Amino acid sequence: MTTIPRAPLILGLAGLIPFIWGALTVVNEPLATWAAANLGGRFVGPYIQLFYGAVILSFMSGVLWGFATKADGPQAATGYTLAVIPALWAFFMTGGGPVGAGMNLMFGFAGLLALDFAFWRWGLAPEWWMKLRVLLTAIVLICLATGVFL
Repeated sequence: MTTIPRAPLILGLAGLIPFIWGALTVVNEPLATWAAANLGGRFVGPYIQLFYGAVILSFMSGVLWGFATKADGPQAATGYTLAVIPALWAFFMTGGGPVGAGMNLMFGFAGLLALDFAFWRWGLAPEWWMKLRVLLTAIVLICLATGVFL
C-alpha cells in the first residue's frame, strides 16, 4: 500500500474534530458545561456526534458515487446502488434518542468501511484509500462509543 497523500490525510484528520470534541465533552463534565453555556447544547456530547455523523455518512455516499463513475455496465449500477446506502442509513436510522442513534451510526460507519473495501477492491478507489479509511473509521467508532457506552 502506498502512503496516504498529505492533503487527504490532514483533511481527513481535521474532519474528526467534531467526533473528538463530542467524546471529550462526554468524559469531561466541566468542558461539557462550558460548551453548553458558550456554544449551545447541540455542540455537546453525543448530539454533535449524531448530527455530524449523519452529515459525514451522507458525504461519504457522494464520495462512493464519485468512485462509481469510474465503473462501467453492471458494476457501475452496483456501485451507484451501494453509494446511496450510507446516506439512507443516516436518514432512517438516527432517530430514537442518542444511545440508539449513536449505535446505529456505529453500525453505519462499520458498514461504510465494508463499502469502502468493495470500491477499493474493484480498483475504483485510490490505492491508499483503505489505509486512510481504516484509521478514520477506528477513531470515529471510538468517539461514538463514548456517547453510547459512557
